[in-house]
Amino acid sequence: MPASSQKNISRTRAPGEDSQSEEHSRQLGRILFAAFAGLLFLLILGGLNALLSVRKLSGIEQEVNRRFVTHSQALSAIVISVHVYDDQMEQSLLRGQKTADSAKPFDPVTRSAEIHAALLSYPSDEEPDEQLLVQELLQVLTQQENAFAATSSWGPEDRDKRTHLFIGEQLIPQRMRFLQVSQEISLLNRKKLGEEKTALDVNFVNVQTRIQWMVILTLTAGILLSLVTGLYILRLERQGRLRYQALLRGREELEGLSARLLEVQEEERHSISRELHDEVGQTLGALLVDVGQLSKLVPPGDRAIHGQIDSIKSVAERAVKSIRDMALLLRPPMLDDLGLVPALEWQAREVSRRSETEVEIVSENVSEKLSDEIKVCIYRLVQEALNNASTHAAAKNVKVSVIQAAGEISVEVSDDGRGFEPERQRGMGILGMEERVKRLGGTLALQSTPGKGATVKAELPLPSAKSL
Repeated sequence: MPASSQKNISRTRAPGEDSQSEEHSRQLGRILFAAFAGLLFLLILGGLNALLSVRKLSGIEQEVNRRFVTHSQALSAIVISVHVYDDQMEQSLLRGQKTADSAKPFDPVTRSAEIHAALLSYPSDEEPDEQLLVQELLQVLTQQENAFAATSSWGPEDRDKRTHLFIGEQLIPQRMRFLQVSQEISLLNRKKLGEEKTALDVNFVNVQTRIQWMVILTLTAGILLSLVTGLYILRLERQGRLRYQALLRGREELEGLSARLLEVQEEERHSISRELHDEVGQTLGALLVDVGQLSKLVPPGDRAIHGQIDSIKSVAERAVKSIRDMALLLRPPMLDDLGLVPALEWQAREVSRRSETEVEIVSENVSEKLSDEIKVCIYRLVQEALNNASTHAAAKNVKVSVIQAAGEISVEVSDDGRGFEPERQRGMGILGMEERVKRLGGTLALQSTPGKGATVKAELPLPSAKSL
């Protein structure tokens, strides 16, 4: 093997280095998965937190608005009731216990009870200051009731004299005081609403700030994770490219080694065939000549010695024949001397002679100027196919077709043997045929079904300068 091939083959990675690289890749993959999971969890957590915070603020705002509206409606109802009560009280004093509608008398007890009920129904969640103002409203209302009750003891003359004085000194001031206290309660409600609105704005700003930081943190983590992931993908791509290039180099080296092995094998076969034919064959031939000379020197009457000489001669002749057959199988001289077709026909006769398989050779337009590589490839392919058909498939008939066309030569070997499954049964012989055909840029196809024979077909391209 050439030194360069040995150098390339020895340039392989250690198993420990591959295992460490794979373990590092798995660890980095787990880290990236954990980072993605953490980022997703952060997004979900931030989204849920923001959603809950917004819902909570919305609920608080609705509650604040509801409280303000409830208090305002209750206070408005009280003010209206007191205003109606005062108007009816004033009209009653001026018109002699009659309202503007003379058909409906003024009932101070009922009106007072309604106002008391409105004050008692005022929401109970008020502040202490508001509670004091509500109590003051009750006091003002009580004073009005007592003052109006005192007018029931007036006579007709006193009523005419004291009515205007009562309205100006007691009724109107008490009414103004009631309105003043009501306005103070309304201001307290508005102040409370403003404070709660301010607190909501602060909470909303806090939530907005928290969401902004969450978005910034998430975007930063996402950008960092994207950068790390991109670098990791680039690293994996680089490792994959390097491994693919190493795989291509290894494949090219293996193909070159396989081609070189085939060349060396063919050279060795040719050398051994020549040595067997020239050296061993000639030596055995000389031995046969010497045995013949020896038989002439032995007296005719000495049968024992003649028997031994005949035995030696017979063994030597069988050895010569075996050596000749071996030399022809290794590298038939007729492949170089006579061409491809005669060598194939001789091979077919030898297979038919050694086995019960009948072989037919069919050739069309096969040139006598084929390159040595193509002739050796076709010869070895047919040799392996015939050996498989006669030895393993027990075929009775085999047909070999060699057809040369423009730019290519095709070889097809079909038999009627037991067949096999090409996808599962692929021995060294089939691999050798594929390697030889592939080395010359051709294609090899195997078609077989168990019990229905097999067909091996190869197509080899011919260089335009060498094809005829």
